[in-house]
Amino acid sequence: MSTEKEVRTFETEYFLEAIFLKYGYDFREYSRASLNRRIKLRMELSGFKHISEMVPELLHNPDFFELFLNDMSISVTQIFRDPFVFNTFREVVIPKLKTYSRLKIWHIGCATGEEAYSTAILLHEAGILDRSRIYATDFNRRSLNVAEKGIYALKSIEEATQNYRDSGGTRELSDYFNIGYDSGRAKGFLREKINFAHHNLMHDHAFAEMNLVFCRNVLIYFNQTLRNSVLSLISECLVQRGFLVLGDKESLDQCDVADEYFLLCPREKIFQRQLSLP
Repeated sequence: MSTEKEVRTFETEYFLEAIFLKYGYDFREYSRASLNRRIKLRMELSGFKHISEMVPELLHNPDFFELFLNDMSISVTQIFRDPFVFNTFREVVIPKLKTYSRLKIWHIGCATGEEAYSTAILLHEAGILDRSRIYATDFNRRSLNVAEKGIYALKSIEEATQNYRDSGGTRELSDYFNIGYDSGRAKGFLREKINFAHHNLMHDHAFAEMNLVFCRNVLIYFNQTLRNSVLSLISECLVQRGFLVLGDKESLDQCDVADEYFLLCPREKIFQRQLSLP
């Protein structure tokens, strides 16, 4: 007789297989601890007692799948979050980027867009935004809608002001937003340099010829197989001598592409892709 744990494991695999076959999203290689928390949350919020009870709802109700997709999207972000990363980026990476006549940058898992706008501000202050194009992607269409509008609560902009200063900013963060009564919208010269797009890391192809890739706090939700897959995808598009920025709890340890990169800034997890040997 199967134990309760074995039944839950079977039901989880059944649930994930249904998602993959119906919608093409492959969550089967996600970290089980994180995944189980989100499945349990959706089960409780929707009033189900067993995971398997959600499968018919999943198959026949796309709106239910969108709810689960939103559950899986981790939108913990802020303008100039982890300012020490952006400060080092200004000092170490920006001088190297200035040598390029054109820059292409990919923000993976951009959520509601704060990090992409932070990068655009930084590039503007370095005088290279005009020759840059930022591609910011996520699988959550609801988050992308927020990001594309570029409208944020005034309180969140005010709270990020110190982050901006700590990142090396010398102006006022509010200068980059059209401020209203209770919100601010990123100014047009920032928005026009960012392409927000839906992208499924588990299924879609990489963008081409990127000089810089931000993939911060994305890999921590994947198992080793999916981490290898995503990092290989990034390596396909990142030019030689290009830069990769990971989250503070992420690394390239034990990954297939580890030998392709040099750890430029250990604390900030900024890597540079090495020249390929002949």
